[in-house]
Amino acid sequence: MTTSNDTLRFSALTRAVFRYRLPILLLSLIATLYLAWQASFVRPDTRLDRLIPGSHEFVTNARAFLGSQSAGGDSVIRVAVARKAGTIFDYDHLLKLQQISDELSLLDGVDTGSLNSLWSPGMLWFTITPQGYASGPVIDNAGFADTPESMDRIRTNVFRAGLVGTYVSNDFKASMIDFRVLPVSPSTRQPLDFNAFSARLEQVRQKYQDDDISIHVIGDVKKVADLVDGFGQVALFFLAAFLITAALLFNYSRCYKSTLIPLLCSVVAVLWQLGVLNLMGYGLGVFSVLVPFLVFAIAVSHGVQVINAIAHETAKGEDRLGAARVTFHHLHKAGLVALVSDGIGFATLFVIDIGAIKDLALVASVGVALVILTNLVLLPVLMSYVGVTRRCVDHAQHKLQHKTALWERLAHFAEPKLARLTVVVALVLTGAGVWFSQDLKIGDLDRGAPELRADSRYNRDNNYITDHFSTSTDLLTVFAGMPDGQCNTYKAIDLIDRLGWQLENTEGVKAVTSPATRAKLNRYLGNEGNLKLMALPRDERVLGRAIAITGFSAAVEDSACNQQRLHLELTDHRQETLQRVVAVVRDFAAGNDDADIWFRLGDGNAAYEAATNEVIERAQLEILAYVYGIVGLMVLLTFRSLKAVVCILLPLALTSLLCQALMALLGIGVKVATLPVIALGVGIGVDYGIYIYSRLESYLALGHPLRQAYLEALKTTGKAVSFTGMTLGIGVATWILSPIKFQADMGILLTFMFLWNMVGALTLLPALTCFLMRDRRRPTQAVLQPAASGVAEAGSH
Repeated sequence: MTTSNDTLRFSALTRAVFRYRLPILLLSLIATLYLAWQASFVRPDTRLDRLIPGSHEFVTNARAFLGSQSAGGDSVIRVAVARKAGTIFDYDHLLKLQQISDELSLLDGVDTGSLNSLWSPGMLWFTITPQGYASGPVIDNAGFADTPESMDRIRTNVFRAGLVGTYVSNDFKASMIDFRVLPVSPSTRQPLDFNAFSARLEQVRQKYQDDDISIHVIGDVKKVADLVDGFGQVALFFLAAFLITAALLFNYSRCYKSTLIPLLCSVVAVLWQLGVLNLMGYGLGVFSVLVPFLVFAIAVSHGVQVINAIAHETAKGEDRLGAARVTFHHLHKAGLVALVSDGIGFATLFVIDIGAIKDLALVASVGVALVILTNLVLLPVLMSYVGVTRRCVDHAQHKLQHKTALWERLAHFAEPKLARLTVVVALVLTGAGVWFSQDLKIGDLDRGAPELRADSRYNRDNNYITDHFSTSTDLLTVFAGMPDGQCNTYKAIDLIDRLGWQLENTEGVKAVTSPATRAKLNRYLGNEGNLKLMALPRDERVLGRAIAITGFSAAVEDSACNQQRLHLELTDHRQETLQRVVAVVRDFAAGNDDADIWFRLGDGNAAYEAATNEVIERAQLEILAYVYGIVGLMVLLTFRSLKAVVCILLPLALTSLLCQALMALLGIGVKVATLPVIALGVGIGVDYGIYIYSRLESYLALGHPLRQAYLEALKTTGKAVSFTGMTLGIGVATWILSPIKFQADMGILLTFMFLWNMVGALTLLPALTCFLMRDRRRPTQAVLQPAASGVAEAGSH
């Protein structure tokens, strides 16, 4: 019997790989041990500045105006201490509030000077008396006592200070403590460990929370820490996906060797990926923590193709070494093209100026590059030593020779009648996708932290604070710059007042605070409530005193007196709200900026959200263009055919469009967590089309008619593609149960894309091929071979 080894002329790469099998195995073992050790040091990357676009104008404005105060993110923590019965004006409760406030101020990482509560010395009340202004602390230690008069005095001071709705809840059942978190730990001089800091906050919560008191904590630092706490469950989902994949792979191959070796190589790829990241000085970002699973999925996808081919080569009479060598020879080109396309597609995410997405792109690109070594090289080498079992070969032969109704039906998609219907259905789905995707939104669409479930502890705390206090958690700062010493000129304050008035009348703006509002209020209060004097005085000496009278002078904000700030509270952080506010500020700046004053958007979580939305909105189509352009170029270089590019890319494009429509229907916005999904889905989905088209082309080259060629391709590669698509879809679907909402959203979208890319490759690809290759529907030469013989000839082509 003549084997394929007798007729094949192996490439130099194939000969080299199998000539040096043992050195490859030894080097792989050493690399695995070393990189696994390095992987144990990988830590979560919780830097807030990685979640915002670092070079966007809003961020650079914040750095320019705030200098060292700019942390690159919202580092404010808010702690609401609430009573379950009664009001806060209770002696024992206020003593406990003082203890909580003091303990929080001493936590490592708290900017003690920034802490505000009812007990803070700087928390002052102001009033006007016949003798002039009077003021004092809201809670005076000297007069604090367990008497009704003392509690009434504190209540009066709260009203005088205007703290209801800000530091005291509207129902008087809770009071607020807020403070800034330092980016660097004062004790270690290292970047602050957000998880350790969050754990210390939780200890305070557990210490003081009882039947009478509930404590609610919010802030970006706490949100990121809660996300990282959920990473432990990511490992559980990875384990679940591993076990599901193992069970399905064993059922597919009926061979423990064909199950364990691909899984081993796929896990090795993940270990190498994590180890290399640690060597490069990177950690796992909040959104890139899921990428190792995707690398595992990609590795399994290619591993199944290798195992499937080895089983068929063994069934044709090859020994272990021969089967592995022939498989490598036939698959390494298609596999390399698919993986390089994946890697370059993921690398296009680097064009997005958001650190978290760049980290994700790096993690994914490194992982895919390593899969080339582990599953295209190491896997065949390992299989050349261990081979497959007889049961695996018998099972492969049985599936090959046994007529399967599914493959027979799928083969009809390569016939003109069903191909026309398929194309018509694809056009209808395209129209539906375009229609529904028009409602696709940019940014977050939910209250609180949309990365977490609505019933998470963080979002319940956020809902409590927003429901019981008038202050918003969506904050934005507008900076007004001017020459040194000109911060209190009438022109500057008047323009600030005009901008503030426009913003107050903008839908979505809850409140505006500025030096103009303070000056007018102080003039009103200082003149016995005369409404005629609730206006800006043109005398700049009087104006300066009016601004500074409550202690919030420009000098406090800027010693050079060359800037002022408008602080905005928004009703929400939806894209429409942010766009309205940004448009008002930009239009006002365009009409009023000159050498004396200029307006810039900058600080606050809402400003950073607006900046992120603008970057994502611009990058959304740009990324798709890059991904499809690069993948299309790789396919063109591989198959030297524009028809191949059309057949492989159109099913992917339809899936991307339908994914956007699904996002619109489910209320999932395009944001940092979801933007990479489409690129990742395309990167993995293109593998299906490349493998199927490559095998289909080899059968067509033997002279088979299109339907017969596609049937034979289905019996080999098609089975592996369908198995891979179902396996990956089921594995990723487990994410839908995750307590981390962005992981659940990614699970929904990736499951959809994995399955639809598989369906597209199995149905739309042959239909398009039927139209574009009309001259190859009938045999041009050779007598049609039966199924088993066709595979043998394809294998020796």
